[in-house]
Amino acid sequence: MIKTLMKSIREYKRDSILTPVFVTGEVILEVIIPLLMAFLIDKGILQSDMDYIKKISVLLVVCCIVSLILGALSGKFAASASAGFAKNLRRDMYYNVQNFAFSNIDKFSTSSIVTRLTTDVTNLQNAYQMVIRIAVRCPLMLLFSLVMAFTINPVLSCIFLAAIPILGVGLYVIMRHAHPIFEKVFKIYDKLNLVVQENLRGIRVVKSYVREDYEEKKFKDVSEHIYELFVKAEKLLAFNAPLMQFAVYGCLLMISWFGAHFIVSSTMTTGELTSLISYTMQILISLMMLSMVFVMITMSRASAERITEILTETSDIRDPEKPVYKVNDGSISFKNVSFGYSKTKMCLKDVNIDIKSGETIGIIGGTGSSKSSLVQLIPRLYDAVKGQVLVGGRDVREYDIEALREEVAMVLQKNVLFSGTIKENLRWGNENATDEELMRVCRLAQADEFIQTFPKKYDTYIEQGGTNVSGGQRQRLCIARALLKKPKILILDDSTSAVDTKTDASIRRAFREEIPDTTKIIIAQRVSSVEDADRIIVMDNGCINAIGTHEELLKSNAIYKEVYESQVKGGGLGE
Repeated sequence: MIKTLMKSIREYKRDSILTPVFVTGEVILEVIIPLLMAFLIDKGILQSDMDYIKKISVLLVVCCIVSLILGALSGKFAASASAGFAKNLRRDMYYNVQNFAFSNIDKFSTSSIVTRLTTDVTNLQNAYQMVIRIAVRCPLMLLFSLVMAFTINPVLSCIFLAAIPILGVGLYVIMRHAHPIFEKVFKIYDKLNLVVQENLRGIRVVKSYVREDYEEKKFKDVSEHIYELFVKAEKLLAFNAPLMQFAVYGCLLMISWFGAHFIVSSTMTTGELTSLISYTMQILISLMMLSMVFVMITMSRASAERITEILTETSDIRDPEKPVYKVNDGSISFKNVSFGYSKTKMCLKDVNIDIKSGETIGIIGGTGSSKSSLVQLIPRLYDAVKGQVLVGGRDVREYDIEALREEVAMVLQKNVLFSGTIKENLRWGNENATDEELMRVCRLAQADEFIQTFPKKYDTYIEQGGTNVSGGQRQRLCIARALLKKPKILILDDSTSAVDTKTDASIRRAFREEIPDTTKIIIAQRVSSVEDADRIIVMDNGCINAIGTHEELLKSNAIYKEVYESQVKGGGLGE
């Protein structure tokens, strides 16, 4: 885990190394200062030697100033190193997520990935800053102060050796019991993010159904669960402070008591006792700071494990060793294809289809008949569990993934537009497209007409998710974006459901006339959207029930005939 996380330090190695270097210098000077104070008291003040007092005073001022400068530098470089480490962690995680197959995304869930990219990275950033600064400072201060203390009075210094095991055992017990609680906390954070995400996405539905109270209760329940777990963890961590105070005050009392006896018996000077008390404070403060580091590491360990899971996750869909970069044409073949989102249940069973390049294929079927699952295998959004999917005469697993997806344009059921202008959204299809090309594809998708009604036309700003345009406008913009790729295969997954039948017919006519060589697969609920296709596939329960033209299926297929008649009688074809 540590090795994986260390890879994200990269260009901040220098800052990560300089921080402990400056900390070491700062610690050395802080350890020298009590020794100079002892000399000042014993050889200067007690002997009334002003020259010696002036000389030691100058040394003390220099040591304090240099120590201050080194401390400031260590803080500066520690902040730079930790913030840079966090930046690289976020980048590495985000880039790795971009390579995930849909199955990998399903494994973690969106809300969990968001928590890992935000809360978990912040925890690790704080821990890293403490590790390169405080976790270096404290052991060095502890070691150097102990050495100086034993140099002054070995007998009195043995008091520290009795305190260290007590603190060590106490910290171990606290850490052991606190870590599992923090693991649970961050999993609940995922759930909290999910609740907020769902509420914000569906805020219109929540308000229209007056379900604010229900959503508030959901949020409150999750939030209270986090509160309860944090309280439980903090109760354990709270033992840290009294344990430290017990050790600090116990050591100070014993050193003061025995030190007074040593001064009375002339085996120890006043300056030495003063410096020994200073070293006592340095040693015990170091132990207290170390305990804080251990607490932070305990909290961040769960975050580190969760981040490592994302960084080490490899996509279920990868390029072959010697990929094919050219897709010859838009022909598609499914040969005995079976597929399931889980290994135990197949949603597609032994599918066999041959589609010629340039054909227009309609797909119709009831909800849950796996229409969308079928087309998602073409651009390798998922891989078939059994059988082969061929595009351009080759198995899709032989292609370079990027090259394959460049030739397959998909307009999914859930149309997504991003915050930005209409032009910026369209150029997702081709970032180098000219304004003329944008207008051409929008005319094909029947989008140009409504765009021209906007005051800023193609420079109109689209809100996140396309909330400031209607469902039908959003669908047409997404179709235009897909056409801009100039793909060999165009897949429309129920993506004209929000447009009227007249506009739907105009879009299909434009496809026939303007992109005759592109293979077009149209998934639809309305028979009118597919009736003029070259062939129509009827799906039922993950299997192909029938294939034929509109006329053939009306005569021979009961499912198709039933759908058609229900829409005719219900007015579905003329909406």
